[in-house]
Amino acid sequence: MTPSTPARSLSGMTLVAGVAGSPVSHSLSPILHNAWIQAAGVDAVYVAFAPGPQGFTRFADGLRGGVIRGLNVTAPFKQDALAIADVVSERARRAGSANLLLFAADGRIHADNTDGVGLLYAFHSQAPGFEPASAPIVVLGAGGAARGAVAAFLAEGAPEVRVVNRDPARAASLAEMFGTRVRVVAPADLAAVLGDAGGLINATPQGLGGSPSPLALFEAAGSACVVMDMIYKPIRTRFLMGAAEAGLRTVDGLSMLIGQAIPSFEAFFGAAPPAIDIRRIALEQLESAA
Repeated sequence: MTPSTPARSLSGMTLVAGVAGSPVSHSLSPILHNAWIQAAGVDAVYVAFAPGPQGFTRFADGLRGGVIRGLNVTAPFKQDALAIADVVSERARRAGSANLLLFAADGRIHADNTDGVGLLYAFHSQAPGFEPASAPIVVLGAGGAARGAVAAFLAEGAPEVRVVNRDPARAASLAEMFGTRVRVVAPADLAAVLGDAGGLINATPQGLGGSPSPLALFEAAGSACVVMDMIYKPIRTRFLMGAAEAGLRTVDGLSMLIGQAIPSFEAFFGAAPPAIDIRRIALEQLESAA
């Protein structure tokens, strides 16, 4: 709940959903969902679960039969979430991971991935006019977050996605999953492939590191390139500040978090979240925790 949300009485009819990760105490998902729950007047609660590093599968398996409505799943359990599911959406299959599990009354677990939805929501809400199909996209990273980004942009018609990762074998493995529209680019060649890029996405925890400097890199990008960092703590990362200094439009990770939470809320509670200023609520929480 948000700090201002009063305590609510729970009943035998209260719907329960949550988020599972390790660690999970930093997650803003309970803030978002409980604010929506309160505004909508739903008899529900959204809580955080922290299974042990090796305990997610047993934990999720014990929820079969609809003990709770579902889970959002964050690192490091997204691939485990996909593996345990009985029914897998096409989005989750393409992304190779699941960030949303739904527990049906018949005991089956349904897996979906709303990260791509959140990614595109963030671009469209913070960079109006951005068209994924208009130019190549550059993605930094080759892990689960990067794979989700590649899948989302390919589905939206991006002519090419260029994957940059320090481990060339890992980048090549990701590219093989998607075919000829994905190209592996060595980190040393990153600046050379930014001139015609429509978007640059940091899908790594660290970003660019020290070389080349963010400003020098962003100055190699065309003026139409939109830069996103999936990190939302802090909101204004070094990566985004470098892009803004170079005059490029930026998209932050908080907008992506909100975007992926919207379809999750709908899946849990059967209705779209109410139209409240959820970003302001999340920002207030981030500021109070700083």
